[in-house]
Amino acid sequence: MNRYLKNLNRIEFVVTMECTGKCKHCSQGEHKATGCIDKTLAAAAVEKIAGEYNIKSVMTFGGEPLLYPETVYEIHKKATELNIPERQLITNGYFSRDYDTVRLVAHKLAESGVNEILLSVDAFHQETIPLEYVKAFAESVKETGVPLKLQPAWLQSVEADNEYNRKTKKLLNEFEDIEIGEGNIVFPSGNALKYLSGYFDMSKKQKSPYDEDPRDIRAICFSANGDILGSNIYRNKIEDILSGYKPN
Repeated sequence: MNRYLKNLNRIEFVVTMECTGKCKHCSQGEHKATGCIDKTLAAAAVEKIAGEYNIKSVMTFGGEPLLYPETVYEIHKKATELNIPERQLITNGYFSRDYDTVRLVAHKLAESGVNEILLSVDAFHQETIPLEYVKAFAESVKETGVPLKLQPAWLQSVEADNEYNRKTKKLLNEFEDIEIGEGNIVFPSGNALKYLSGYFDMSKKQKSPYDEDPRDIRAICFSANGDILGSNIYRNKIEDILSGYKPN
C-alpha cells in the first residue's frame, strides 16, 4: 500500500466533459471535450482499488454523466458488487427530451445500485436547462425509491444576498417535497472566473475546497480522458499508478 494513499476511501469519475448546460459558474470552463471514460476500464479500476484500499464511496459526475448512462451503470454495478456503501451520482437531470427515456434511465440507475442522487438545481443551471425535464427526472427517481437531494450552487455563501442566490431559492421552492442538500459554494475558476469575478475578492488567494493534500490523499478522481494521479489508465495499469504515486 502506498503510504501517501493509506487513507484513500473515495473514488470519483468525471464520466464525460460533455454537458447539456452552459453554466456561467462552472469551474471547468466551456466543456469542449467530447467522449467519455471507458466503462470497462473504469469498473476494473474500482475493483482493483477496492481490493487494496478501504473504499467507502464511489461518485460519478461530469459534465453531464447521463449523456453516457451505460458507463454510469457499469461503474455503480461494480461498486455494488464490491459492497462499497456509498454510491452517488451528481446530475443536472437534463439528458433527454423523451420522457420514456428519462424514466427508463432513472430506473436503470436504481437497478445498477446508485443509492444517492444529487440533482443540480440553481440559478446558474436553469439559465440554459429547462426545468420541466429536470422535474420529470426527479419524479422518475422518486418512483424508484433512490434517495434524491437537490444540490444547488451558491454564490459567495449560502447566506449571501445576491440576485443569483435569490433566484436559486425560488427555484428550490419548485421542488417542495425533495430534500435540499448542502450544495456547494461557487469557486472562482473556469467560467466562474470569467463571468463572476466581480463577486469575489480577487486580492486574496483563492483555495479550492476540493484540493487534496498530496501527501495524504483521501479521494482520487478519474478524468474523462483517463487521467489519474499524474498518469493515465489507458497507458498504465491502475495498480502501477497507485503504487508509483509520489507527491511533487
